[in-house]
Formats: sequence, C-alpha cells, structure tokens
Amino acid sequence: MHVVVNAAVSADGKLSSRRREQLAISGADDFARVDRLRADSDAVVVGVGTVLADDPHLTVKDETLRARRRENGRPANPARVVVDSSGRTPTDAAILDDAAATYVCLSEAAPVDRRMDLADSAELITAGDERVDLLPAFAALQEAGLEQVMVEGGGELIFSLFEAGLVDELRAFVGPKLIGGRDAPTLADGDGFVADFPSLELEAVDRLDDGVVLTWRVADR
Repeated sequence: MHVVVNAAVSADGKLSSRRREQLAISGADDFARVDRLRADSDAVVVGVGTVLADDPHLTVKDETLRARRRENGRPANPARVVVDSSGRTPTDAAILDDAAATYVCLSEAAPVDRRMDLADSAELITAGDERVDLLPAFAALQEAGLEQVMVEGGGELIFSLFEAGLVDELRAFVGPKLIGGRDAPTLADGDGFVADFPSLELEAVDRLDDGVVLTWRVADR
C-alpha cells in the first residue's frame, strides 16, 4: 500500500482557524490538482472530525477524470474511508451516499447500535480497543484491494498515521493566509513527537495559485 497525505495549510501551517471551520486556503488550480490525485487513488481517507466539521463528499469532481476511471475498469470514484473510533459518523453524512463504496474503521468501543446504523451504508472494519489501531485497519483496507491511498485529514489522523509509520509521501499546498491561534489545528496534531522524528526528503517545489505545493518522500519508508 502507498499512502499519500495531502493537505492545504496556511503560511503558518494551520489547516483552519480555531473555530475549525472550513477555509479556502488554495484556489482553482490546487482544487484541480487534488481532484487529479483523488482520481489516481483507490481510496480517500479522513478522520471523523473532518466528517463532522465539513461533511465532505470526497468524490472526483471532473467528469473527464471519472470517465477515464471507468474506461480503465475502475469505479467512477475512489472508495471513501472514515477513521471513527466511537462510531460518530452521522448516518446522513455525504460520505455515506451511493456515489462510491465507503469503509468506516471503528474500535471495539463503538456502541452496537452505531455499528448497526452505519452497517446499512458502509463496510465496517474493527481494529483496536478504545481507538482505531491503524496498522491492522490499513492492512484490512489493503486486503480489500485498496493500494493507492490518499489521506485528506485532519491533523489528528495525519499525526497518528506518521506515528504508525504508514505514510509514504506528504504533499502540502502552502497558501497565502496567516491564521494564527494556539488552538487552531495544524497539519499534524495529536501528542506530537519528542524523539524519532519522521525524516522527510524534499522531492519537488511547484508554484501554484498564490502558493506552493511541497512534495516530500518519507525517508525511512
């Protein structure tokens, strides 16, 4: 499995403001880049916090890209994956519609009634006791045929994936906004590293819109 983390951050590394409301950090050219990356992926992964804050659809927007996927014998849209330890994904979330297959990764702590509700619209993967154990969860996704995986956030999930050693590549659009705020989410939140920091090798710097896209390879993968 090849895991690519993709995010748009402000000049000071924030994903959004302290209100955790969705902000337009990038522009049309970057949106098109993200759409192409989705179209090249077998699955798009987000944490439940992103689902609750933004209610994303996570589908390919460009019909030409969807048609190309179909021509190659693939579904029009990649699968959607939600990492949701306690089963908080709303049953009317856009990510649970029939535009693509959806997987919800749960822990053993997720209530039975939430499992039953989500099972109507998604394939459930259970891994971990109180929190989703990402290593077996991603192994199950790979067994389901999902090899090229794109992660779109949020910061807690991104940190956890780096901590688990699952990330192969990081792509970040750095945009012309200064957000600030000690409580504003960053690219990688969670507990943070104090040692054994992931080592990144810069592969490309591309100017786009009024910002840049930085592409790093995770050196120890």
